[in-house]
Amino acid sequence: MTLKKYQKYLGNLFINKFIKISFVFFCIVILINFFEEIRFSEKHNVEIYYVFYLSILNAPSLIFEILPFIFFVTVIFFYLELNEKHELEIFNSNGISNINIIYFLTSVSCILGLFLLIFYYTLSSNLKSKYLDVKNRFSNSNEYLAVVNDNGLWIKEEIDNKLYIIHAEKLNKDKLKYLTINEANKYYESNNTIVAETANIFSKNWKLENVSILSKDGKSKKLKSYVHNSSFNGEIISNLFSNLNALNIYELHKLSNSYLKIGYSNTDIKIHLNKVYSMPIFYILMTILGFIIINKLKHIKSKFFVIIFGVFVSVVVYYLNYFSSLLGTSGVLPIYLSVWVPLFILFLVCNIGLLKINEN
Repeated sequence: MTLKKYQKYLGNLFINKFIKISFVFFCIVILINFFEEIRFSEKHNVEIYYVFYLSILNAPSLIFEILPFIFFVTVIFFYLELNEKHELEIFNSNGISNINIIYFLTSVSCILGLFLLIFYYTLSSNLKSKYLDVKNRFSNSNEYLAVVNDNGLWIKEEIDNKLYIIHAEKLNKDKLKYLTINEANKYYESNNTIVAETANIFSKNWKLENVSILSKDGKSKKLKSYVHNSSFNGEIISNLFSNLNALNIYELHKLSNSYLKIGYSNTDIKIHLNKVYSMPIFYILMTILGFIIINKLKHIKSKFFVIIFGVFVSVVVYYLNYFSSLLGTSGVLPIYLSVWVPLFILFLVCNIGLLKINEN
């Protein structure tokens, strides 16, 4: 498709505004994150240059979460510039209506959205993963390795100069099933192997049931119950895998399948994946919504009021999405509805606005 001159002009203007506003938000996010990382550096005696490094690593992931509102702000400033230069009147007088402009911006937002989904999200998730790895390296309490795969849950932890390698086939909130704990010294010389049918991990004092203990000299004994002291409980284990922004789309699907195989709920992953997939549509709707709102407020000369009103609308949309996600996580709403219903409401609002613009 060959772009017309006015389309090239509008496309360049929109993308230019998008880049500038994204950069402003990026700087704001880094600044806010910088103060958060200072607290971390003071707690763990981390060199000051790591504060900058961590802030930059974390910023792209935070930016991805607010991209819909960056599109919203972009279209507001895009419209204001066209209106100030009276270019909208020139376009309208030459047969290029506001609807034509909106449809073109929709196409640009769609292309940008697909690019951000395919490339930017992968980059931001990789940087987020690196960010978490660096922070864990500096945290004394994080001398562990925890992973979920097709074989179950695996944990490696060090307590009182002893190394524990823990494997559980099933994980269900505060309960592990078919548990094996291998105890070794710091030189990886095996001491005891503990096998249990179940373990209650509500607290850090795990209560194991139907236990068999095999010592390093080959002797074994069976116990009805046994207490294993760990640095983990059910809540901590759940939180280890709660930062889904550190996983790319392929890794999210892989983790979701692994959760199902060990009997662990993958609701959070499904909601997160649906949110990621819905982002290009979210960008389009926010672009349309921004154009509709600024078109209605074009007679107001105060830019400050327009921007404040735009922030208010963004906050309303954010909390609509957040509240709907909570309903999905708690099971009140089906997973797909919790993500797509807010977008459907936005779609209806945008359609009503477009009809009114078309009538004018």
